[in-house]
Amino acid sequence: MLEAKETVGLASRWGWVVFRGVIGVLFGLVAFARPGAMAFSMVLVFGCYAFISGIATVIAAARSGRAGESWGALLLEGLISIAVGAVAVLWPASTALAFVWAIGVWAIASGILEIVSAVRLRKLIAHEWALGIGGVLSIALGFLMFYRPLAGGLAVVWWLGAYALLFGVMMIVLGFRLRRVAHPRVQIPSEGLRQRL
Repeated sequence: MLEAKETVGLASRWGWVVFRGVIGVLFGLVAFARPGAMAFSMVLVFGCYAFISGIATVIAAARSGRAGESWGALLLEGLISIAVGAVAVLWPASTALAFVWAIGVWAIASGILEIVSAVRLRKLIAHEWALGIGGVLSIALGFLMFYRPLAGGLAVVWWLGAYALLFGVMMIVLGFRLRRVAHPRVQIPSEGLRQRL
């Protein structure tokens, strides 16, 4: 009974998951289309992306809490994203190294929380893999930022762009899979259809 309730509650928020994915894809496309200009403004753009993504995640956590579902991991992920976004927007002139380290910490923390959520989601949706892959991509980005913190601004833009694009696609796939759970198609048995014809 509880599992069915959680499935309906989570699936009803599929639009927020798709929205988060679309924001990620747009960020990735802008990073690849205008990498030179993006190098100057990447702190602000990434800060906006993390902030908006965090707000969407906190809203999802609040709705989960109201529905009687567990919400702690979602809330923590959302608050971390909002904090990183706010720091990036409020102090854009901070050194590039500090920004890269902040992205690394954010990516690893978000990735771990996404993998935890993916394990829970597998109980609700059979063969779910999109959120788990998104979590692995987040952790990989974080380790890449720690491994090469002094890489040029253009390389960081491309890393962020590739991550946001792939993660966004995974979130869109997950959102539409959740939509199928929230709005299952009504199937008419073939015998009943033949009798009507």
